[in-house]
Amino acid sequence: MTRTKKLIIAILIVILIGLLASIYGALNTGPNLTQENKDILLLTSDKYEQSNGGVDMAFMIHLENGSFANYTPVYPGGMTHPTQPASSALGGGKMFLHDCLYDGVDDGMQYAKEIVEANTNLTADAVVLVYDEGVDNIIDSIRPLKVDGVETNLSATDIIRENDAYNGYAGNEGVSGTMSRSDAVMVLVKALAQAAANPDKKATMIQAALNEYSKGNIVMKPEGSFTNLLATKGIESLG
Repeated sequence: MTRTKKLIIAILIVILIGLLASIYGALNTGPNLTQENKDILLLTSDKYEQSNGGVDMAFMIHLENGSFANYTPVYPGGMTHPTQPASSALGGGKMFLHDCLYDGVDDGMQYAKEIVEANTNLTADAVVLVYDEGVDNIIDSIRPLKVDGVETNLSATDIIRENDAYNGYAGNEGVSGTMSRSDAVMVLVKALAQAAANPDKKATMIQAALNEYSKGNIVMKPEGSFTNLLATKGIESLG
């Protein structure tokens, strides 16, 4: 997994809580995520790495009465399905979380949920898949961003690289960042949330999210579980 694929969490949280509100008309059944405490498994995938994309990182998003409370990173390395074998195109054997989408997105998202539960005891009420292509397009729609009050045209990757110390990663010599990955990500989360407080930018982001949803770069299962949640929560509440 390249560095550019490890930082999607920031935009995903923003998309999940705010931008997808514009898609609520397409959603009509499923559990109500605005009530009590719920957990959403968020899958981030490199769309063109392999068939249907490879899951490079996952996160369990915890909601309390429909509002974002916290998230737990889920690293795919070594996680396998307890019973389902890998695609025959991959030679069979154990199905790794990274490869769960190979034979189809719908089944793959269910497999991902089962893999995470078996390996972490974290149970998801719903699953969201976001491809890196969709994330990039949404961010590009609102440039330039202000990060800590300073306007920048840097990519999301570079914004986080400026702050991330890359602790635990090989080849991090010479990296000037001083923050943990989580703290570096939250710098971008805050910047995007503040941008969405501007009605014009928020409208642009919503339209971009709609476009990515229609193109299949954002997928939600079960779809209806997001109706009330996404229709009532505002992205700017994350700022």
